[in-house]
Amino acid sequence: MPTALITGANVGQANMIVKKLADRGWRVFAGVLPGADTDLQDNEQITLVDQDVSDFESVRASAKIVDQALGDQGLDLVMNVAGVANMAQGPIEGLALEDLHKIFAINTFGQVAVCQCFLPMLRRASTPGKIFNFGSGAVVANPPTAGAYSMTKHAVHGLTMTLRLELAPFGIQTTSIWPGAVKTAMTDNSRESTKNAWEKQPEDVKQVYGPYLKKGVCEILPDMIEEKGNTAEYVTDEILKLVDKPKLKPFYLVGKDAKPLGPMHHWLPNSAFEGIIRYSYKIPSSQTGN
Repeated sequence: MPTALITGANVGQANMIVKKLADRGWRVFAGVLPGADTDLQDNEQITLVDQDVSDFESVRASAKIVDQALGDQGLDLVMNVAGVANMAQGPIEGLALEDLHKIFAINTFGQVAVCQCFLPMLRRASTPGKIFNFGSGAVVANPPTAGAYSMTKHAVHGLTMTLRLELAPFGIQTTSIWPGAVKTAMTDNSRESTKNAWEKQPEDVKQVYGPYLKKGVCEILPDMIEEKGNTAEYVTDEILKLVDKPKLKPFYLVGKDAKPLGPMHHWLPNSAFEGIIRYSYKIPSSQTGN
C-alpha cells in the first residue's frame, strides 16, 4: 500500500487530496493544524497527525509519529500543501514586516522543515519517493500587492530546484506545483478580503498607490477569480495525475488560467509579458499614464 503525507489537510485542496488518495488505496497521513476544524476522521486509510508547519517542534513531533506508524516501511510521497495567502498583503512600501515574517514561517520555512524531517522516510521507500512543493502561478505573474505571498512561493521553488540536485543520487524526485486561482475557503469573499486588506494599509501608502492599484486589486482581481478561477475538484484531479509520472519536471502550472502563462512567459520578451500584467490590472507605466 503506497503511503503519503499531506500537510495543511484540515480544509481546502489538501483535504480533497487526502480523500482522493485514500479512495485510491493509499495510506495517508493528514497533517492538520492543532485545534482546527476538519471533516477528516481517522480510519484504515487516513491517519490524522497534529502539525503546525510554522512551528519546527510541531513538525519534528509529527515526523516521529509518522515514522513510528510506518515501522520499516518508507514514505512514498510528501505533498507540502499548507500555506496562507491572505496575510501581509499590500504594496511593498506598506508591508507590515511582522506579517512578512509570519507568512514566510508558514509558506516557506514550514516546507523546508517538512522536507528535512520526512526525507529519511522517503529514502526508505521501496520505490524512490516524491516531493510536491506547492508554489503558485503568482511565481510567473507576480500580481501587485501580493509581493509577500509571491516571495514565499519564489523561495519554495528555490527549495525545489536545490532538492532536485541534492536528492538525485537517491532517485527522489521533487517538483513545484503552481496552481492558478482556486476557489477554496482561501479565496472565498475575495472582494471583501482585498478591500479589507487595502483599508489596513498606512494612509500615506493608500494615497500614493491608490490611484494606480486600488481598482486592480479590489475590483479587477476578484472579478478574475470569480470568472476564471478553477474548482478545487479540477485542480486536485490535475495534480494527482502527476503522482504516477515516471519523471517529474521542475514545475507544473496547474489550472485553466495558469497553464497559458508558461508559454507566454517563455516566448514573450520580459517587457511585453510585464506589460500584459500591467494592462490586466490597469496599471500605467508612469504617473502620466503613458
